[in-house]
Amino acid sequence: MELLAAAVSALGLGIVTSISPCPLATNIAAVSYIGRRVGKPRLVLSAGLLYALGRTLAYVALGVAIVAGLTTLTPERIVLLLRRYMNLLLGPFLIVVGMFLLELVRFNVGGTGVSEKMQKRVDALGVWGALVLGMVFALSFCPTSAAWFFFSLIPLAITVDSSVALPTVYGVGTALPVLVFATLIALSAQSVGKAFGVVSKIEWWARRVTGVIFVLAGIFFSLRYCFDLPI
Repeated sequence: MELLAAAVSALGLGIVTSISPCPLATNIAAVSYIGRRVGKPRLVLSAGLLYALGRTLAYVALGVAIVAGLTTLTPERIVLLLRRYMNLLLGPFLIVVGMFLLELVRFNVGGTGVSEKMQKRVDALGVWGALVLGMVFALSFCPTSAAWFFFSLIPLAITVDSSVALPTVYGVGTALPVLVFATLIALSAQSVGKAFGVVSKIEWWARRVTGVIFVLAGIFFSLRYCFDLPI
């Protein structure tokens, strides 16, 4: 039951990540790449599945490496490190991420598109290029996607001792919009425009609501642990 609840949480984290600003941009680029095969529905679906597989493999490899490294520490050492540094860093980090989501500050997070050089290499691989694209985009972390993965998914994976299952579910969640659009492209190009409009509206509201929550939580943690105020 605990693992099932963690898996549901990991899937939710993946979906939230997928509609965050930077990952959404990479998913749009992926949809553009897959959409060029619109005349071949079977290839469109195959490319979508390979893209999801690429993202999943990248997150699993990273998750296994990180969890394996952290579990070499003794529980007492981990608790000590968390008590000493995590609460101090968490507040300012949440505020910065929240301000980024609210577009109060901006970071140069280029590379969310497909460069001409990379596009040629991916195209040379045919439909298998979607697999490479998924792996590259998964590892193209920006502040928000890094926060969800390193500060939400990894601690959850350590808690339930699941370095493979949770990153797998998370990876599927991050690629879910591309899978949906790949299916829509294969069925009807007109459906893509409608669905993309809905996703864009959800992303706009989700980003701002999440940003406000992050800023408020960050202020609370900063006042509580950085300034030792009794709140």
